[in-house]
Amino acid sequence: MAAVVLLTGGLTALSLGPASAAPAAVGVADDFNGDGYADLVVGAPNATVSSQAKAGYVAVLYGSKSGVSPTNKKLISRSTSGVPGSATANQRFGSTFTKGDLDRDGYGDLVIAGGTAGSVIVWGSSSGLTGGTSIAQYGAAPQAGDFDGDGKTDLALFSAQSVGGDDPEGAPAALWKGPVSRAGKPAAVLPLLDKSLWWGWYEDDASCDTGGGCENGPASITGPVVSGQVGDVNGDGRDDIVQWHYTGDGTWGNRLLLGGASGFTRGYAPGDDTSRDPAGTGVGDVNGDGYDDVVVGAEGWSDQVRVAYGSPTGTSEENVQTFDQSLPGFPGAQEEGDLVGSAVSVADVTGDGYADIALGIAYEDVDGIVNTGSVALVPGTASGVTGSGTKVFHQNTAGVPGVAEADDKFGTTTALLDLNGNGHPDLAVGAPAENSDNGAVWVLPGTATGPTTTSALAFGPGDVAGPVTDAMFGAALR
Repeated sequence: MAAVVLLTGGLTALSLGPASAAPAAVGVADDFNGDGYADLVVGAPNATVSSQAKAGYVAVLYGSKSGVSPTNKKLISRSTSGVPGSATANQRFGSTFTKGDLDRDGYGDLVIAGGTAGSVIVWGSSSGLTGGTSIAQYGAAPQAGDFDGDGKTDLALFSAQSVGGDDPEGAPAALWKGPVSRAGKPAAVLPLLDKSLWWGWYEDDASCDTGGGCENGPASITGPVVSGQVGDVNGDGRDDIVQWHYTGDGTWGNRLLLGGASGFTRGYAPGDDTSRDPAGTGVGDVNGDGYDDVVVGAEGWSDQVRVAYGSPTGTSEENVQTFDQSLPGFPGAQEEGDLVGSAVSVADVTGDGYADIALGIAYEDVDGIVNTGSVALVPGTASGVTGSGTKVFHQNTAGVPGVAEADDKFGTTTALLDLNGNGHPDLAVGAPAENSDNGAVWVLPGTATGPTTTSALAFGPGDVAGPVTDAMFGAALR
């Protein structure tokens, strides 16, 4: 039986799930109020806030013994008390964000990108997220992690840039060493890139000379960044970043930044050549060998998912697995333009020691309905991805709230988080095109056998009492 019902074109949320066991260990970064449950952040970047079109906001839903509820939430925008700045048209606040305990107080903090106005840190506490500290200049795709391996959370910062033209512009960037104080002061500010490799970073930049110097300087990186994921692909105890960034002439690509004591160096990620459309990216240990793997979804030139397996030397072109919906054991059929991996999230849902892959398939046709979308949970194994045991969900799956409709693009975004503390990450799915671009999010509880539709939850912007019209609620999830 569905746990929610669809009424008058909107999603009304009811939590009917049974009480869960005591919370399992949840990473501090995901827990803003320190109660032992991961919290879900939903971006609504196209929402009108304070009469400003596309000013944007985020909704934070706090986890609990029974998972998340749209009534147990906090809305954050530039118009929220304590958050610096003001709502501005086309700012798209909340288009990207990251989590981490920046001030080492035991509570996760939320860093929200705010475009050219910069980003905002909203601080965790026993009562949840509160206050706000401005980060000027750097307003695109921030990433938190221990990039230098000293046990403290650092912050990699990137600036918002216009996207267009034959060549990517130099985009200012910086590495803030943790801890970061609530006054917005890091322990140190470093160049993002390892100084010894400046020339290698700028080999495609006309502003560089053969002596290894660059007019943009060491605090600049080529190509605006729109998204990123963090993990450790070479097992050196330093977090690495996989980024999706603009490569010029209307194309995009991945790049891998390997963490180090003096800044990042360059590694290999699938899709580091140019492609037409953004691809989903996730990082996690799919084959359980102790090294995180990089999973990249289909994009404009390829309809296949690529898994680059980590090793003591990182990832390489020689150790990449490719697959699509024709993989044995994968329900359904591969069709051109499905965009399998429109979103990618990686975590061990079943608890068997192997990270599983949640793949959005936003342009999947279901029961003859065009581009309604679906999501697959592909198990990890010691042999990598085999396809066996893969589960697929869409809005016509029994128990999933709502009804499949054309161009919903269910699976545009995904996240895997243990919202009810049972030790099995739950699957959150976003469809920002739902209800004429108002957007919606679904949560399928995690179990030892994968996600289940029992007590599945769905909610839209109206359910969290946020701005609704054209909000694109669910355009970002973490």
